[in-house]
Amino acid sequence: MSEKTIMLVCAAGMSTSLLVSKMQKAAEEKNIDAKIFATSAADADTKLESDHPDVLMLGPQVSYMLDDFKKRVSIPVQVINMQDYGMMNGPKVLDQALSLIK
Repeated sequence: MSEKTIMLVCAAGMSTSLLVSKMQKAAEEKNIDAKIFATSAADADTKLESDHPDVLMLGPQVSYMLDDFKKRVSIPVQVINMQDYGMMNGPKVLDQALSLIK
């Protein structure tokens, strides 16, 4: 399986950094080649152009941006499950992201 690039977007890019590290750890344990990174909502467009993610995951606090992103990007976009986000459940969020990548 080729490398999957998973982009997480949150309000400031800070709260998701812990989730990113937990997702990376889960990917390593499952031998999944994944590049996972978080960015702020303000930098999202720049990162979409530079990193070409396979899937875009939105933090619950920026769920209002879902429709806007869906109109503008050609990759799957979904809001991270609020409970998984709140509990920083890296394996669950990783599975959610991977299930969206065709």
